[in-house]
Amino acid sequence: MSMDIAEQLNVRLAAAPVVPLIEASDPDVAIATAKALHAGGLSVVELVLRTDAALECLSAIIASTSDIIVGAGTVLTVEQAKAVEARGAQFVVSPGLVDEVAKFCIGAGLPFYGGTMTAGEVQRAYALGLRTVKFFPAKLAGGVPMLKALSSVFRDMHFMPTGGVSANNLSEFLALPSVIACGGSWLTPKDLIAAGDYDAITRLAQEAVEIARRTRA
Repeated sequence: MSMDIAEQLNVRLAAAPVVPLIEASDPDVAIATAKALHAGGLSVVELVLRTDAALECLSAIIASTSDIIVGAGTVLTVEQAKAVEARGAQFVVSPGLVDEVAKFCIGAGLPFYGGTMTAGEVQRAYALGLRTVKFFPAKLAGGVPMLKALSSVFRDMHFMPTGGVSANNLSEFLALPSVIACGGSWLTPKDLIAAGDYDAITRLAQEAVEIARRTRA
């Protein structure tokens, strides 16, 4: 029996618990960035809706790759959630938690990672039926100590910290059993992408994969 997308995500993230963010205005750049990350061992990417061409870039990555799970990030409204679903997004990430967006994604069978930073928000996500949420902005929201506190109360919740995560602190977050993966833009620096240095993007991905391997060995 084939795995559904949620199961596929869990398998991929167990192997490489890092989700790089891709922000692009040019579909060719988005494709090249995704392929460079994949070459470095990361096969789950989040294309963020932060440019006017984001939907086009999302479609381009999906159409041009076959072994990358592509999600949409910075999804703020139900209308955006519907748009990314129509484009083929395989999961949805929001910076905050909006019931309408969560319910739409749940109903559509789309894995949804709503943003949380307080116990009240995590409890609301729990009530909605979510068991994995984004923790954002991770560093400003209290980092590892806050995640430890939340995890002690919400024992069957999992978190995807994003915001302030880097190669320097990745291992600290991944050392927490409740952290399913870390998201971040440190793997896709704008200066490297502008310079077309995709080999450097691949090396950053490889570094992250190695940190994760050592932390969770």
